[in-house]
Amino acid sequence: MLSGCAFAHDFSLNKRRHLRVFTAGSRVRRLRHVGQLPQRGTLFVWGSAPLPEGLRPDAEVIRVEDGFLRSVGLGAELVRPISWVMDRTGIYYDATRPSDLERLLQGGDFAPQLLARAAALRARLVALGITKYSVGQGGWTPPPHTRVALVPGQVESDASLRMGAPALRTNFELVRAVREANPYAHLVYKPHPDVTAGLRLPGPEEHRVQEWCDEVVGDVDMGVLLQHVHEVHVLTSLAGFEALLRGRRVVCYGQPFYAGWSLTEDVLPVARRTRRLSLDELVAGALILYPRYASRSGGRLISAEQALDELLRWRLAGAPRRPWQYLRRAAVRLVVGRK
Repeated sequence: MLSGCAFAHDFSLNKRRHLRVFTAGSRVRRLRHVGQLPQRGTLFVWGSAPLPEGLRPDAEVIRVEDGFLRSVGLGAELVRPISWVMDRTGIYYDATRPSDLERLLQGGDFAPQLLARAAALRARLVALGITKYSVGQGGWTPPPHTRVALVPGQVESDASLRMGAPALRTNFELVRAVREANPYAHLVYKPHPDVTAGLRLPGPEEHRVQEWCDEVVGDVDMGVLLQHVHEVHVLTSLAGFEALLRGRRVVCYGQPFYAGWSLTEDVLPVARRTRRLSLDELVAGALILYPRYASRSGGRLISAEQALDELLRWRLAGAPRRPWQYLRRAAVRLVVGRK
């Protein structure tokens, strides 16, 4: 819990409600002008939003983003998150500079007890098929006797592409590059779930991926797909991390947080990342030490294992939408459709 009053910049009203939970009930106010911030005050900033002009140099800036096990349902539909990250150095998807997560992975001490905990958490995640959003209802059957390569799409306006993909930055460019490097693989493209749901725009050339892949799949849970593919090719998608958990080959054309630690094949290595990590060290850092988890019932902070229990119950119960969520989806689709 923070001492004194903290402020939030670039947070929606909905996110400010969640921020109070993830800061253990601390008092957090909206920053209306930089003069509100006291000496050595704390300012929460959503994602990679620019800092307000005139911010005092002694301010403590904490960047906040969704964690890697978020919810059953999409953040674009305002589904309540079960995990957030709070980073005082940078933010995990900005490969142009260090983050708390990168520093933890580069120099952290991973005790045997922590690694055993990470291994058990990873095994449960894989067995239960839990992914970041855990959405998708359809099944999928791979072609027999064929090497299957998966390319997960991203929202092309996403900050992780702007800050973590120095070369290729579009889904079409990625699919074409993967096809050229793997002419005989069965190439599967999965659009980002926000795009599939009509809540975000596809890339300008995304419709052309069909010219370069064998199959496009939509309403299939990422955990189901990852059971059947042999390798995953990504820009910065979290699906690459989820594939590593399942022992799949992962090729990174961008610089996501899980690249550079000897676990992936990196087209553009990150020079700062020099440590060779085990998979369980990566899991310990990314899923246990770096995020915060908050219970959906009671709003208390919980462990990664307790969060997994809640996600499982949430998925089994389903994620029914409230009436305002149906209205919001329709409104967002209407706006996206006009662009």
